[in-house]
Amino acid sequence: MKAPSLFLLAALLAGCATAPPSGNVYRAYQTQSEQVVRIGTVESVRNVVIVNPDSGVGTMGGAALGGLAGSTVGHGRGSAAAGIVGAIAGGVLGHHTEASVNNRPGFEITVRLDSGELRAITQAADELFRPGERVRLLSNGYMTRVTH
Repeated sequence: MKAPSLFLLAALLAGCATAPPSGNVYRAYQTQSEQVVRIGTVESVRNVVIVNPDSGVGTMGGAALGGLAGSTVGHGRGSAAAGIVGAIAGGVLGHHTEASVNNRPGFEITVRLDSGELRAITQAADELFRPGERVRLLSNGYMTRVTH
């Protein structure tokens, strides 16, 4: 594999590496900061899909790799045509790959706080919550997460 191909592949993979929007994942800047804790009871849990916007890295990387692979087929005009077809196919495949990586299962968790207020929080579906369960809502003013 040529050096530009390796660079494009690395860029494609780097674009897909993101931390999940989970109630169990903290970024480094979120540590050692105080959070407000409220207690409540789960009213309902609804399955949702969490979609991160496409960055275009999958499409561009797939098109570049497909174009490079296609251009090695044939000679002259045939090589150019194969490169174009490879770029289009690679771009479509790269776009679908990025979209499938960016879509994650989530829960919309509706909680009735002990104060009587009703709150709904959406987060990754990596921890099961059931109606009637007592939970904590942790909030730093910008983001709220539900935990047991």
